[in-house]
Amino acid sequence: MSQRLESLVVRHTFRLPTPDGPAGNGEAAARQFDAALMSAGFKLSAESLARLSGLSAQTVRETAVRTLATVRELAGDHVRHNAYFIDFPANVPDTVHFWMRCIREALADDDTRASTLAQLDAGVVDLLTLPRYGRYQHTYAELLAAHDTLIAAAGDRMTVLHPGGALEDEVTALYLALAGSATPLGEEALRDLGDLAGHRAHGPQPEAIPVRENRAVVNRARLDAGADLLLDTVTDVLRLACALSDGDLTLARPTRFRPFPRPVRRALLAGLDAVVAAAPAKLGDVTAHREPFKRLGERLHPHEYPRWPHAAEVFAVARGERAAPSLDSRVEQALGAGDVTAAVRLLSAAPGKLFRALDRLLRACATEEQCEAVLAAAEATAGRVSGRVLLSVREHLQNRRTEGVGERRIFVNRSGHGQVTADTRPPLPAAGRGRLIAALDAEVSRRLPDPGHLLIDPAVLDVALPLSGNATSAGLGVLPRGSLSPVDGELLRFFMYWKQHVRRTDLDLSALLLDESYETVSWLSYTSLTEIGGEHSGDVTDAPEGASEFINLRLDAVRAAFVVPQVDVYSGEGFEQVEESFFGFMLRDGEQAGRPFEPRTVRMKSDLRGPGRVALPLAFLRGADGRWSAKWLHLHLAGMPDANRVEGNRLSVAALLRGVVERDYLTVRHLTDLMRRRAAAVTLWEGAAVPDGPVTFIGLERPEGLHPDSRVVTPGNLRDLVPA
Repeated sequence: MSQRLESLVVRHTFRLPTPDGPAGNGEAAARQFDAALMSAGFKLSAESLARLSGLSAQTVRETAVRTLATVRELAGDHVRHNAYFIDFPANVPDTVHFWMRCIREALADDDTRASTLAQLDAGVVDLLTLPRYGRYQHTYAELLAAHDTLIAAAGDRMTVLHPGGALEDEVTALYLALAGSATPLGEEALRDLGDLAGHRAHGPQPEAIPVRENRAVVNRARLDAGADLLLDTVTDVLRLACALSDGDLTLARPTRFRPFPRPVRRALLAGLDAVVAAAPAKLGDVTAHREPFKRLGERLHPHEYPRWPHAAEVFAVARGERAAPSLDSRVEQALGAGDVTAAVRLLSAAPGKLFRALDRLLRACATEEQCEAVLAAAEATAGRVSGRVLLSVREHLQNRRTEGVGERRIFVNRSGHGQVTADTRPPLPAAGRGRLIAALDAEVSRRLPDPGHLLIDPAVLDVALPLSGNATSAGLGVLPRGSLSPVDGELLRFFMYWKQHVRRTDLDLSALLLDESYETVSWLSYTSLTEIGGEHSGDVTDAPEGASEFINLRLDAVRAAFVVPQVDVYSGEGFEQVEESFFGFMLRDGEQAGRPFEPRTVRMKSDLRGPGRVALPLAFLRGADGRWSAKWLHLHLAGMPDANRVEGNRLSVAALLRGVVERDYLTVRHLTDLMRRRAAAVTLWEGAAVPDGPVTFIGLERPEGLHPDSRVVTPGNLRDLVPA
């Protein structure tokens, strides 16, 4: 278990916990460890190397084995990446010529000649029936022998592993950071929080756990450990029941509750009883989740426990046997009657809901007095609203027009499904919008810590703030949806790997090329193996032992404004059913050669998860100066049950891309601009030496040599930048 915890720390922080072992002369082993790390695109910091050199060689070797396994998986280097065409990206054939070759070989094969002739007579040939098609024709060792060794380049990725403290201290710090996060965590981070919470149920706890999904995960661990539960709403208990059933903690999708043992039933009923006894008005929250509470009641048997009468009231409300008007219903009644002022008075008791309703309230105002009531209430209650909600409303307002006719809006749900619709809302009053933005900026600025000397990496300024849990995915070099990051390299290469779990599964890697008007230029896929500036590695249609596909692009030859890679489920298991699936991209210089997959050239690798059948991780944009940037999407399309192809979803992809590209996301730049006002000094860090004293560093990667008392914010803990 300590190995699992150590791996969590390395993945989340790029810090190497201090190994537990005797002192000794481990310098040679440490340098060998560093060389092995560099082959995967990682390296030890000078301080880490010195620390390991003072330990025994055996301790260093054991640490190396554990750490290399972790970082290789981070970069996607823990599996074998074979390509269908052995010389890829060289010698990729024309698509039709390749298909004809497969047919000729099928006709020459006694076992397939008859069926192939029958298909030719019918006028349609199923490629999957051809012996050569979709199956590797060579071993991985043969592929390695066909490629030259990668030539190292200055632009290769080199992620530094910094020294950490004792494992117990690192685990505690990571648990406190994840549990106390002001923004929702992604799926993998929630799983990691569950592991950490199980080890820290009786240890130090964060001052607050503001995100309800995080609280459910922590409560599950606390229940298992016999610790007191952290409950203050009836939905906290409902989410805990979902967590115990491995269901949806967001309550957006139905959960099939498991039968609970008596101790668990008693704990859940006692929790409900205590919440309602302390605040009977919280029964009003039940109606928003009436059906899940009904199903939960069927599992908890509240009639068997008369000592908790308030818990029974929860299920009476769910069944409609007792009235408990919710705040939302009372607000709707007021707005339906045109009484905006009354609605504002009600919502002032729940400032978070007030702020989420500000746009609607302002549009509903019929008089200046009503508008003033809305604005005054927002200014008066801003101090009681979470920082995440404040920033989310700020982003919303900067995308709202104050005149003219709107164009389009993009919606993304918690599963990453996106939808673009026409914006039919009337404009907001310019004065009211400006006043709200000023109030939001003032409140957020008040909550931001004094940064002292602020050291900023300019490359991080266009990274979007992680204001929702679905805005990113687990992996290496992954940034939140809406982020913009520069792409430096001559060759851009996408890679995708999957391994099926039970049944034959065919995932397809494609790339859609669009012009400035979001119209299709061309695409690269198994139906179009070569296009101007690019090659596809070939279609693999079965992955019992794992399979990979690649797309290679020479950026200076691409005749498009946008390149949108996508992964389609053509047949078989989806992203949530396969044993493993991930996507990423590499950047290389033209003369580097190397294998189709080289871990030190990987700039990004992320897991492919989600209920959709088409994944859109990111897109690449050509700027007016000809330079390329990555725009992060993290989107899914529902797609079809089978036979999803890039040709069939071009319009949907173009619409979603346009929605993300044209939206003005709130970025790190916004918060650093607010922090500048209070900073003792501000320095833009361009990769040179760092200041001697403590700083607040905000950047893509932690530089070496920072003062130990420095505060460091990188994409791995970007959530810490969002005030509570």
